[in-house]
Amino acid sequence: MKVTFLGTGTSQGVPIIGCQCPVCRSHDPKDKRLRSSVLVETEQVKLVIDSGPDFRYQMLRSHTDRIDAILFTHGHKDHTGGLDDVRAFNYILKRPIDIYAEERVLHIIRKDFDYAFAEHKYPGVPEIVLHAITEQPFEINGCRIVPIRGMHYRLPVLGFRIGKFCYITDMNRIDDTELEKLKGTDTLVINALRKEKHLSHFTLDEALAIIRRVAPRTAYLTHISHQMGKHGEISAELPSGVHFAYDQLSINLS
Repeated sequence: MKVTFLGTGTSQGVPIIGCQCPVCRSHDPKDKRLRSSVLVETEQVKLVIDSGPDFRYQMLRSHTDRIDAILFTHGHKDHTGGLDDVRAFNYILKRPIDIYAEERVLHIIRKDFDYAFAEHKYPGVPEIVLHAITEQPFEINGCRIVPIRGMHYRLPVLGFRIGKFCYITDMNRIDDTELEKLKGTDTLVINALRKEKHLSHFTLDEALAIIRRVAPRTAYLTHISHQMGKHGEISAELPSGVHFAYDQLSINLS
């Protein structure tokens, strides 16, 4: 399995026009974060988790010429806003793209991209096939995916486990029963917005506490706000086996 971080930032973490903070002024490419998304490639399938407003550029930047499906963690615009750009894959692959999400998220997609579901479609609209998922495991082309339930303040969201890889973003609470699904994970990706307490996201300390409980071989932090600080400086504060992810980082998992 190969995992590529397409983006590791948030709407609070991408460079802001006119911002004079050290991160926005940094020349380190690891401080230039697009909205959080990840590409997962296995022998059976090529998946993207979340397609935010940066989706088109992320696909171009990563030289991705094929995807089989997109999984959505939740329906906030910074995770769904780029879905229209699957039309390029429709053109290349000559087929619709499969979309997997909870029914509440599919409702948002139908509303926000209503032109893709019109009775008389305008030529060239994105061609997508919607698949409703629940908290139960499901398969895509023989690849088993286990949803992980968490809370994003009061909004239920999903993370996903694929083999021994787990991806969690936009959470600030995971119940013990769901944490059990993470046990035995080799590589855990989890959101860590900043050091200070936040209403709807894990802080750095909270993410590290989850990592200690799950005890993966390696962990990566994502969905990082510029309020966290510069990559090169804060990386030195992390315990062994824990890393700040950065855009375009690729890891090969056995």
